Amino acid sequence: QVHVVESGGGMVQAGGSLRLSCAASRSTFDINFMGWFRQAPGKQRELVAGINRSGTTNYADSVRGRFTISRDNAKNIIYLQMNTLKPEDTAVYYCRSVDFRGAGYWGQGTQVTVSS
Repeated sequence: QVHVVESGGGMVQAGGSLRLSCAASRSTFDINFMGWFRQAPGKQRELVAGINRSGTTNYADSVRGRFTISRDNAKNIIYLQMNTLKPEDTAVYYCRSVDFRGAGYWGQGTQVTVSS
């Protein structure tokens, strides 16, 4: 199993920045994929950004150019740097890990609120 714990959410004004962190219970080298998802009230959970073991990243069109996912292998942490935040980025952000057997694990989520 790979347990993940998010931190770094909060409230910010539009145009501001936040950085989310996701700490994994195992080495990120043992994890096939880690990513950030978000879920706004009344909407489905959606992928925001992901990074695989080789370091390849992918982003939702709505955040590309504003958000950056990165990984610190020494600390077993992934980050989501969020810049130029918009009110529509308001959501609960979840970290997810998927191991090489295909088993996925969710964090408890962290709230991000962007005021206009």
